[in-house]
Amino acid sequence: MIIFGVDFGDTRTGWAVCDRSEMMASPAGVLTEKNFLHCAEKTAEAALNAHAEMIVVGHPKNMDGSCGERAQKCEDFAHMLEEKTGLPVILWDERCTTVSAHNFLNVTNTRGKKRKAVVDAVAATIILESYLAYRKNKGANP
Repeated sequence: MIIFGVDFGDTRTGWAVCDRSEMMASPAGVLTEKNFLHCAEKTAEAALNAHAEMIVVGHPKNMDGSCGERAQKCEDFAHMLEEKTGLPVILWDERCTTVSAHNFLNVTNTRGKKRKAVVDAVAATIILESYLAYRKNKGANP
């Protein structure tokens, strides 16, 4: 199944997609869009263009597991994607993914403007890889 991963942000939203066998997630781009509705429309279009059959949206819970304002905004975004695509949308815990993405980019020595341009796509890839690992180990949706 082709699954589309999303790291939603107020300014930049990262995208990732996996292959049909769900073996590998790859960055699919970064959208720079501050308007919530336009971001949802363009993300829905990108998911459909990628022939996605499911969308996974990062859910930024607080470290204690509670949901704050940011998590609610991602929930609203996920709901809008579901309405616009007709695809199932899963919210997936994304705690520490941006930190992991920055650590990965440190290892690859990606700096400056290039780093800013790709960090959100790397975060989306990490979110999607985490979800794929769950599917592989549990064989079911959460």
